Amino acid sequence: MMRHDVAIVGGGCVGLSVAKHLAERTDLDVAVLEKEHHLAAHQSGRNSGVLHPGFNYPPDSKKARFATEGTSRMKEYCAEHGVPCDELGVLVVAKDDAEEERLETLAEQAEANGVEYELLRSEAEIHEHEPYAEGQAALYAPEAASVDSQQYVYALASEVRDEGVDVYTGYEVTRVEETADGYHLATSNGHFEVPYLVNAAGLHADELAHQVGVGEQYQVVPFRGEYYEVRPERAELCQTMIYPTPNPELPFLGVHYTRRTDGKVIVGPNAVLAFGREAYDNTDVDLRDLYETLTYEGFRKLLSSKLMVKVAWDELNKSYRKEKFTEASQRLVPDVRAADLQQSYAGIRAQLVSDDGELVKDPLFVEREDAVHILNAVSPGLTSSLPFGEHIAGKLAEKV
Repeated sequence: MMRHDVAIVGGGCVGLSVAKHLAERTDLDVAVLEKEHHLAAHQSGRNSGVLHPGFNYPPDSKKARFATEGTSRMKEYCAEHGVPCDELGVLVVAKDDAEEERLETLAEQAEANGVEYELLRSEAEIHEHEPYAEGQAALYAPEAASVDSQQYVYALASEVRDEGVDVYTGYEVTRVEETADGYHLATSNGHFEVPYLVNAAGLHADELAHQVGVGEQYQVVPFRGEYYEVRPERAELCQTMIYPTPNPELPFLGVHYTRRTDGKVIVGPNAVLAFGREAYDNTDVDLRDLYETLTYEGFRKLLSSKLMVKVAWDELNKSYRKEKFTEASQRLVPDVRAADLQQSYAGIRAQLVSDDGELVKDPLFVEREDAVHILNAVSPGLTSSLPFGEHIAGKLAEKV
C-alpha cells in the first residue's frame, strides 16, 4: 500500500500543471498516476499544438481568461524550458458576407480580451500573409503560436519530479472508493491511500467521478479528429495557420491548416463519433464504449437535432472518403489536391455531454471537501493548462 497526501489521476498537461502548482505553493506529498507507460499518449499529445490567444471566446468567460493568460505563460514556459514554440500568428478567413460579419464579433472579443488583431478587408491583404489562402476578408491574430505539445508535457513532468512529485507511469486507476480518511485507489500496479484526490483523467474522468457519485448528470462522448499532412514538397501552401470563420451554431471549428514546430503542415481535424474512448483509427471499435455512448440519453437527445445529424453525416464522410476531406480543405486553400495530402495522426476529444443533450462548452470541475473532479478541460485545454492547473491547485490548497 502506497500513501501520499494528494493523488492526481492523469498525467496529461492539466494533471501535471496541477502537480506543478501544488508543489510550488504547498508542502504536500503529491503523486501523479498515469495509466500509460509514456506520457502525452492521448489528448495532451494528440492535438494540433496551437496556442489560441483568446479572440474566439466571450469576454469575462473562463475560456477567454484562461486562453489569453495561458498563451502568454506558455510562451514564457517554453522559452525557459527549451520547448519548441513558434509565434506564427493565425489567419481566420471569411468566405462570404455572413462570415465577414462574424469577423466583426471576433474583433470585438479580441478587443475586450486584450488580444492583438488586424482586420484584412481584401484578398490582396490576405495574400500578404498567406499567398494561397482565398477569402473576401480575414482576421489576423499575430499572437497565435505553434508548440510541441509532447515536449511540453515531458518538460512539466521533469519539473514536477525535480519538485519532489512522484510520477507513476503504467498505473491505471481502475477503482476509486471513498474511505473515512479520504480515498482508496486500486490501480493496475498496486493500491494507494490518499486524503485528497484530483481527477484529471481526461477521456475517463467521468467514469472515475461516477464511482464516487460525482457528475452523474454528464458523460464523456468521444469524438475523433483526424489529420492529414501536406506533402513536404507542397508545404508552401501554408506559411502559418489558416482557419475558417467559426460558426456559432456548429459545435466544432472545421478543417484548418497548421504549420507545426517541426515544419510539417497538418490539415484537419474533422470531428466524427469515435467507436471507443481510445479508438484512434476509423476501423477501431470498443463494443463496451460504443454501447455506453449509443444508449446514453444525452447522446440520443443530441442527435435529435437535424443540424447535428447533418454535421455527423458530413464529418463521417470526411473520415471515410478522402475526396470529401479534400473538398473541405480546398475551401480555404483551393490549390490543394488530394495527392498533396497524406494521412497522419488522429486525436480524440473528451467531449462532455449533459443528460439534456447539450455539449458542455466551458471548463467544468466539481469540488468536494477532499477532491476536485475535472470533468471538462475542453479546448483550448493545452493553451489554458498553466492557469487552469494553477486554478485547480488553488482550490485544493484551500481545502487542505
